[in-house]
Amino acid sequence: MGQGVSSGEGGALLVVGDVVTDVVARHRGPLAAGTDTAAAIRTLPGGAGANVACWAAHAGCADVRLLGRVGADAARWHERELVAAGVRPRLVIDGEAATGTVICLVDNGASAERTFLTDSGASLRFEPADWSDALLDGVARLHLSGYLLFSERSRALAVVALAAARARGVPVSLDPASAGFLVRFGVDRFLAFAEGVDVLLPSRDEACLLTGLSEPGDAAAKLSRLVPLVAAKSGVDGALVARSGGVVARVPAVPADPVDTTGAGDAFTGAFLAALLTGADPEEAAARGCGAGASAVRQVGGRPPLRDTGGPPSPG
Repeated sequence: MGQGVSSGEGGALLVVGDVVTDVVARHRGPLAAGTDTAAAIRTLPGGAGANVACWAAHAGCADVRLLGRVGADAARWHERELVAAGVRPRLVIDGEAATGTVICLVDNGASAERTFLTDSGASLRFEPADWSDALLDGVARLHLSGYLLFSERSRALAVVALAAARARGVPVSLDPASAGFLVRFGVDRFLAFAEGVDVLLPSRDEACLLTGLSEPGDAAAKLSRLVPLVAAKSGVDGALVARSGGVVARVPAVPADPVDTTGAGDAFTGAFLAALLTGADPEEAAARGCGAGASAVRQVGGRPPLRDTGGPPSPG
């Protein structure tokens, strides 16, 4: 399944990762156990990989491609949303599993902090057969969503994709994706895979978890001894750029009044990678990433705004 979007003159960004349906519930005050809590609820397209691709296109990357896996239940809706965002999707339709669904519980307070309930569905049922080395034709950068590592099947695909990119000399970036899943997967296993990538884009909590260090700058510096370039996302504290064992830039956040923090890190990653593709240095790329992150938290959902493409598929 796929649909064309005109490509630019330069090399493309290929994202391999999750495409899911987000159910965003913004509740005011604490959840009331055993009874009702009033909330504003919306169903939106999401998924860390898909969000990164959409924000990269929004940031000006002319040729963004996405390899994802979805169920037949929502495939056409997700394809329409991705094409409308300027992304060239290649969606593998899973014959057994439904599209992944994430319930995003967003505190409607000052921080707009979110908690996820995740049913990965088809998104983590990738397999090596979903990959073709031809996907790298014309690609200047490959980005892998860390969620791929959290199931045996999709991890096998990630290993194949990484090896193919390295064989062609295509740089690879990786976003750890989830501190909660990292704990279960194992830090050492994640770092063994990350040793093969060129750019690591952890959140502050992920960087600290991966290193056992409590100070984000120290954590980013340590990770940059393993991966050549580290851009650590620190929310309201901006971002850190590290190379060769040291922090080389501290980039301030762009002020924003948050409505929903879902997808802010994906927005940073997408804009950061788009900037690198246009020749920006890592500090400038991180500044653009912080700008995209600020834009993301000012709205509901994890994608940049676009025209209405029709409502989500009906349940069942």
